[in-house]
Amino acid sequence: MTAYDQLMAYQRQTEALAQVAGRLGWDQETVMPRGAADQRSEEVAALEGVLHARRSDPRVAGWLAAAEPRDATARAATRLIRRSFDRATRVPADLAQEIARVTSMAQGIWASARAADDVAAFLPTLAEVIALKRAEAAALAQGNDPYDALLDDYEPGATAASLGAMFERMRPRLVALRAAVLGAGHQPQALQGHFGSDGQLRMARDLAATFGYDWNRGRLDLAVHPFSSGGGSDARITTRVVESEPFNCFYSTIHETGHACYELGIDPDYALTPLGAGVSMGVHESQSRIYENQLGRSPAFTGWMFGQMRERFGDFGIATPQAFCATVNRVQPGYIRTEADEVHYNLHVMLRFDLERALIRGDLDVTDLEAAWNARFAADFGVAVDRPSHGMLQDVHWSVGLFGYFPTYTLGNVYAGCLHQALRAALPDLDADLAQGDTASATGWLRENVQRFGGLYQPREVIAKACGFDPTEGPLLDYLEAKFAAIYQL
Repeated sequence: MTAYDQLMAYQRQTEALAQVAGRLGWDQETVMPRGAADQRSEEVAALEGVLHARRSDPRVAGWLAAAEPRDATARAATRLIRRSFDRATRVPADLAQEIARVTSMAQGIWASARAADDVAAFLPTLAEVIALKRAEAAALAQGNDPYDALLDDYEPGATAASLGAMFERMRPRLVALRAAVLGAGHQPQALQGHFGSDGQLRMARDLAATFGYDWNRGRLDLAVHPFSSGGGSDARITTRVVESEPFNCFYSTIHETGHACYELGIDPDYALTPLGAGVSMGVHESQSRIYENQLGRSPAFTGWMFGQMRERFGDFGIATPQAFCATVNRVQPGYIRTEADEVHYNLHVMLRFDLERALIRGDLDVTDLEAAWNARFAADFGVAVDRPSHGMLQDVHWSVGLFGYFPTYTLGNVYAGCLHQALRAALPDLDADLAQGDTASATGWLRENVQRFGGLYQPREVIAKACGFDPTEGPLLDYLEAKFAAIYQL
C-alpha cells in the first residue's frame, strides 16, 4: 500500500468511529433514558479520547508527508485530513475529553433548566463549558482571535470580522423591512385551531418524502430542539409538535430534511472519507433554508400545502391559497429563533453572534448574560423577554459547546439567496412543479450543483461554482424585500 492508501484506510476507521459518536448524540436527544445522562457523558468522553488520539496520531503526519495524491479528489481529502490533524495536535487530549464529557452532561442540565425556566440551575454548568471552550480556543488560535479559531471549525476560512461586516451591511435593510411590514395596513391572518399530534407527524413524514428524503436511510423522531444527525447511508431527522402551531412541526421537518438530503446526496464514493460530509455549516444551512423558505414557503408550494392541510385537518379558518401563503409567511417579533419569520430570523442570529463573541473573549461574564440578552432583545425586537425559555435558555448550542456555530445560520441564508437566484434562472418553470407538490427539479438541481460534492471544494467555492458568481448578501435581501412587499402590499 502507498502512503496515501494507508492514510485513507486509517481515516476510514476514524470516520466510522465519528459516525458512532454522532449516533450517541442522536440517542441522547431522542430516546435515551434521563437517568443515563451521567453514564452517557463518560461514554462520550471515552469515545472522544479515542477519536482525538487517532486524529493526532504521529503516523498521520508521516503518511501526509509521504502521500502523493493522484487527482483533485485525493488532494482535497489530504487537505482535510491535514487540517484535522493540525487542529487535533493543538488541543491537549485531556481537554478534548473533558469538553466531550461536560457538554454531554450539560445538554441534560440545559433541557431541565429550560423546562423549569430556571437560569440559575444552568449558569454554573454554562460557566464550565465556556471556560473549557476558551481554553480550546486559546490552544487553537495560538495568539490570534480565539473566536475565529472556534468559528473555523464550522465555517473554514470565515472570520468574525468579515461576518460582522456583512451583518452590519444587512442590518439596516432588515430593520427597514421589519418596520415597513409591521407598520403595513394589510396584515395576514394568524393561524388558529387545534391540530392533533398524530396528524401533524403524518403530514411531516409526507412533507419530508415530498422533498426527497430517503426513508430507507433515515427516520423521524421527536426532540426538544429539532436537529439532523448522521450521514452516508444513515441521516436522521427530528421535529417537535405543538398542537396549536403546526407550522412549527412542518417547517422544522422540511428544514431538517434539507440537512439530511445534503448528506444523503453526497457522492457515495466519498462515504467514510473526509469528503463524505457537508463542507461547512454555512453550506449545510443553505440547503436546509432553501428547502424550508425559498421552496417550502413559496406561493406555489404553499398553494399545494393548503390543499393538503384542508384534506387532513378540515376547515381551519383560512379561505384561500393566497391567504394561506400570507399566514405561513406572517411576520411577528416572536421570541424563538427556530420559529422566526424570514425578516426577523437573521436579527436573532446577530444577537447570539455578538453575545457569544463577547463570552469567548471574556468581555461578558456568564452571570451577566441573561441581562445582556434581554436588553439586546428589547432593543432589536421591541419586546421584553417574558421568561428564560424564550430568552437565553431557548437554544441548545451553548450547552453543547457550539460556540462559533450561530453566525453560520445567517451565512447559510446568504448562500441560499444566491442559490435561489441561480436555481430560478436554471428552472424557469419551477413554480408549475411546486404548485403540484413536486420539488424534484429543484432538489435535483441542488443535489447536482451542491450536495454531491461533499467536502471536495472550499465552502465559498462550492457556492460560487453553483451560482456562477461569488456569494454576497444582495440576492437574499432583494428576495426578502420583493417577497414581503407583495405579501404586505407595500
